[in-house]
This record gives sequence, structure tokens and C-alpha cells, in this order.
Amino acid sequence: MYSLAKLLIQDSSLKLAVASVYSGKKLKSKEINGITYFLIPSQGKNTKYCTKMEEFWQEVKEKYSPDIIHIHGSEFAHGLAYIRACSSKNVIISIQGLVSIYQRYYYTGITNSKIIRHITFRDIVLRDNIFQQRLKMKKRGALEQEYIKSVDHVIGRTSWDKTHSLAINPIVKYHFCNETLRSEFYLHKWSFENCENFSIFISQAVYPIKGLHQVLKALPAILKKYPNTKLYVGGDDFVSVHSLKDRIRRNGYAKYLLKLMNNLNIRDKVVFTGLLNEKEMCSRYLKSHVFVCPSSIENSPNSLGEAQLLGVPCIASYVGGVPDMIENGRTGLLYRFEEIEMLSKAVCDIFNDSDLAQSLSLNGQMAAFKRHSTLENKKTMISIYNAVIK
Repeated sequence: MYSLAKLLIQDSSLKLAVASVYSGKKLKSKEINGITYFLIPSQGKNTKYCTKMEEFWQEVKEKYSPDIIHIHGSEFAHGLAYIRACSSKNVIISIQGLVSIYQRYYYTGITNSKIIRHITFRDIVLRDNIFQQRLKMKKRGALEQEYIKSVDHVIGRTSWDKTHSLAINPIVKYHFCNETLRSEFYLHKWSFENCENFSIFISQAVYPIKGLHQVLKALPAILKKYPNTKLYVGGDDFVSVHSLKDRIRRNGYAKYLLKLMNNLNIRDKVVFTGLLNEKEMCSRYLKSHVFVCPSSIENSPNSLGEAQLLGVPCIASYVGGVPDMIENGRTGLLYRFEEIEMLSKAVCDIFNDSDLAQSLSLNGQMAAFKRHSTLENKKTMISIYNAVIK
């Protein structure tokens, strides 16, 4: 969103305002670097009817008089409050993920009995075990369906999100526009000579949907052939327990992951990177021998796009909109999410063949630069705005 905002304000014919919620009590506005910002008091992410928020939206509309209202994402009720207060005229929704579909796959690869065995004190107190997390996602999915049914226009970028958007609202106008990614990832290029051999990187893993448990299951077979393999996981170490406080805070998924690592005798092979900023994340990609996107469901993951922009050899599960981003064997390797043996083989194939790694790198980068072209995506977005206005 920030990358798109920077592109839009370069056009002198456009003025941009960004509205978001915050925890205060008064409506605030301020102009920063050519963008007008509105902060709207929040009444809770999932409050379906936000009467006071609707009044604030009316005030924002009166102050700014927008020609286009572009809502990014569809799982929380803030944008619905705008639609109720100000109508859906000239409102367009960008599909990010579709949680109404995501919830089906929330803990794929983990049995119900394992989830029950690993429920923690924190899960009980907060009523937030894996089953309950899926239920919350399902409830947000009901909001999402109301969003898509209530508007005339949506923006998507994969055959998967188009299919599901039209299934929810058969008469909605679907517009195609690819994502523009963070600027740092357009500036660098991966090379086999400079990477850490036999290193695997996955960018995030806090939720079951991101599939870390499947990578852990695949790791022993990789280690048999390449015992120096290291798995780097983006983000803080949320699984280890160093104190009573850590034990109390740990959720069921983290407990399950640690048990899985210990049972497979691979704990020393898994490294959590800590939280990384844009440049640090870019550096971590460039050091990696292979990037894996092992999610149980995705639309078009930005992490995969970033890795391809840099030219990192990529492997991804064949789910959701991911096949629109990878041509198997040419711009990356695909495998079925449940098939950990195929994941192991794909990693070993890249470790074993530098020519394959460099071919995937070059082809993946060429495809990504075309898909994530800042100039083309800006032109497309503005043309969509004009089409909606007309």
C-alpha cells in the first residue's frame, strides 16, 4: 500500500488521502509529504455495526470529497462502516487474502488430537487455541462476504481471487492489477557465489497457515543428503522457553512446533532471524540458497514476489493463487502442500544443481520484474480509477 501511495502522489493530477483507525477518541487529520492522513477512532476490529465510526466517515467524506474510495482488504468492519454511512458509490475493494476461504485450511497438516494435546495455559485464558483462531477467521470471513456483495468493483491479481470474488458476487466488476512491492527489492540481485550454501529461508511462521510444521517434517530427509542444511525463519523465536514468562505466553502452535523439532532432532538446525526491517529482510533473502513459501493457502504472497524480484531460487506449495506466480520448472518449483517428500526433493534438486538454481533465479526475476513493474501497475491502477468514475 505504501509503495502504491508513493507512486500515486507522483502524478500531479491526483490527490491522495489515507484513512485508518487508531485507539484515540477524536478524529484527527494531518498532511505529511503530500498525503492527507485521517485517524478515525476505532470501536473494535470486528464490530459489525459501528454507529459512531459511521459519523466519523461522513465527516471525512465531507472534508475530502473523494472521487474514489479504495479499500485495501476485506476482513475487518472499518470499511463496511464507510459503505453504510456513505454508500458504495465509487468504492473499490482490493482483494488481499480471502479469509472466508483461508479458514478452511487454517491448520491443514496438524491432526485434531495433536492440537488438543498441545493446548496451553495461555490458550485457555485467552480462549485462543488453534480451533478458536480458525473460528475467529471464519467470523471475519462473514464480514468479507458482506463487503464483496455490497460493492460494484473489486481489484484482484490471480485467477484464484477472481474465481472466489465472482462466486461471492456474480455481478461484481473484477479489475486486474498486480502489486507494487517495497522499493529495496528492485535494487539487488541474488548470486549463487554469494549465498550461504544449503540454507533455506521462510519469511514468517507464527500461524499454522504459513506451513512451518510441514517444512520441519521435510527437513530430516534433506539433512540425510545435506547435513549442513540450515532453516532460517523470519521473525522472533516464538517457540523456545527460557523462563516462566515464556512458558505462560507460549501458544499451542508454538508448543507443537517445539515438540516436533525435538522429536525429529532438528532443533539446532532451525534459526529464527528476529524481526527484520526492509533492508535486513532483503539481505536475508540474498544470503539464502533457496526460498520456500510452504503455506496451506495464499493468494499472491508478497514474500514470494520479493524473493523472485531478487532472483532467489523459489519453491512454493501449489495452493490458491501461487500457480499464477510460478511456472513449475522454469520460474520456480511447485509441490503439493501435503507432500513433504516432494518438498524435500525440490530443495535437494536445487542444492544439487547450481545450473538449475541459476536458471530458476534468472527466469523468476524476469517474470517478477514484469509482474511487479512500478510503471505498469501505476498506469493500470489509475485506469481502473478512471473506469470506476466513468
